[in-house]
Amino acid sequence: MKGKSVKTIHVLLLLVVITVLIWSLIKPASFMSWTLEATPAIIILIIAILTYKRFRLTTLSYVIIAIMAILMFVGGHYTYSKVPLFNWIKDTFDFKRNHYDRFGHFLKGMSGIVIRELLLRKTPLKKGKWLFWIVTSITLAISAMYEIIEWISFIILQGGKTAKNFLGNQGDIWDAQWDMGLTLAGTIIALLLLSKLHNKLLQKELGK
Repeated sequence: MKGKSVKTIHVLLLLVVITVLIWSLIKPASFMSWTLEATPAIIILIIAILTYKRFRLTTLSYVIIAIMAILMFVGGHYTYSKVPLFNWIKDTFDFKRNHYDRFGHFLKGMSGIVIRELLLRKTPLKKGKWLFWIVTSITLAISAMYEIIEWISFIILQGGKTAKNFLGNQGDIWDAQWDMGLTLAGTIIALLLLSKLHNKLLQKELGK
């Protein structure tokens, strides 16, 4: 892809994300819950925008960042346990819970590609098995850290409605383990399916 077309795609991605952000702010289920869910995505977006000129990522990494942000904005707007589409899926297939949270954690495994790019470009690590396992470990560690943050938030907020919405376990005592396991599975699948495409984009877009 030529430079101008790549930048156009990046701008379009940003516009889509900003549109979803604005929509998510209009009458969310809870502004406190929205703040807790959306803040990490907003911070990542700000970093991506501020570093764009001096450290531009591949289009694949920006697509993944956009997907992650949209997931968080949608979850923040409705709360993860009440996203309408997944309520419909729950009712249609007689599931015991709304699975948007678990779907989101699985897709968050794609962030392993962004971590892979950062490691390839900013460390001496090379493509291969070691990179695969280090990326997987980092992604799983971030997932575990997020679960700890949810737990601490639940304690600080003394288990109120906002804390329960943020925790989103829907009565499942193994929710944290499910979330981490799905992120791990998502990371492994993303690395297996997307690494070759990522390598091509690194070469075509950045000459790496």
